[in-house]
Amino acid sequence: MKPLTGGRSSVLPPIQWEISGGRAIGPAPFFIFGIVNVTPDSFYDGGRHDALQSAVDHGMRLAAEGAHVLDIGGESSRPYAPPVSLEQELERVVPVVQALAGKRADNGLPWALSVDTYKAGTAAAVLAAGAEIINDISACAFDPELKDVLAQYKPGYILMHSLGRPENMQNAPAYSDVVEEILDFFEKKLEELIGAGVPEERIVLDPGIGFGKLLEHNLAILKGMPRFLELGRPVMGALSNKSMFGQLLGLDAGERQTATQVTTALIAAKGARFHRVHEVVETVRTLRLAEELF
Repeated sequence: MKPLTGGRSSVLPPIQWEISGGRAIGPAPFFIFGIVNVTPDSFYDGGRHDALQSAVDHGMRLAAEGAHVLDIGGESSRPYAPPVSLEQELERVVPVVQALAGKRADNGLPWALSVDTYKAGTAAAVLAAGAEIINDISACAFDPELKDVLAQYKPGYILMHSLGRPENMQNAPAYSDVVEEILDFFEKKLEELIGAGVPEERIVLDPGIGFGKLLEHNLAILKGMPRFLELGRPVMGALSNKSMFGQLLGLDAGERQTATQVTTALIAAKGARFHRVHEVVETVRTLRLAEELF
């Protein structure tokens, strides 16, 4: 699979992203996060890779397919998902991080490791174990001590907007102007994080498709994607196989791959450089086309 390195005809300047440990990924026009769920109840692939060897094999496969980052999650964030304890999350994710970090070190591989968590204890443990990125659905709201961990380790950080927690975020979410309200949220959170010692250049913004949003809100966010770029930070599109495609097109979870790829191309055209996906091979192809045609 040809890497996303910037073809001769591309008008997209490659970018680089600094993460922890003195590392950076890129330069590249786009970055792909391959999803490694080690949960029994994630909406799309829950239970498929919740054993250590299966999760490691899946992660290595996604990396071979072209993922720049392996994003490991030990707690489902689907609507109405119950929270898990710190101990249970650590038990699920730390061995996977350690195993994948070991394989990377042994073979000199270039990809990075991310962990999807809002818990300070989990973040500290996985960063010490070899992860370089924290993907946080809470913007440090669920566990305020996470901010201290970010300031200490200075990892790459995905700052996401969510209206509430997974167990209640879909209870009648409402906005007067969803794009403007998320912009205001990001401005305040960026100021707060930078003031706490988190380097601005390590932060990527995720408007949180499906997190406390109705279909109309999700569509407005996707249409308004260029507005988020005005804050000077890269933007993540995390919409892989989400329920919005079921609501809009009547597709079951296993039927949403084409819709995911079409939407990925469209938001890439609007400036989204980071893409969190289940199907890496297909996304590499989608973004190669995008790279050459924009």
